[in-house]
Amino acid sequence: VQLQASGGGLVQPGGSLRLSCAASGSIFRINAMGWFRQGPGNQRELVATITRGGSPNYADSVRGRFTISRDNAKNTVYVQMNSLKPEDTAVYYCNAAPFDPRSSTYWGVGTLVTVSS
Repeated sequence: VQLQASGGGLVQPGGSLRLSCAASGSIFRINAMGWFRQGPGNQRELVATITRGGSPNYADSVRGRFTISRDNAKNTVYVQMNSLKPEDTAVYYCNAAPFDPRSSTYWGVGTLVTVSS
């Protein structure tokens, strides 16, 4: 499984961005997809995930500001990020969890989101 993320960039506080992540390869292996992030000096943390059936899960820090969605026909997951704050600055990583819990999680190359005036 390969994950290709896009949509990062520089945005002012209060602004919005949408990240996309397209999966290719053995996509039948994938259950949940989502986003994690790693800010300067921080560990990688959950942002949001969504199951194949469309059930979302959010970190408390982004709930109400970020919306995750998924298009199974396009094998793509999105996260709409609104009301961005400087503390949202991080490298965002797309993630795909396999149905088989014995298999490794898939990760994409990160995309940088910078929230700054």
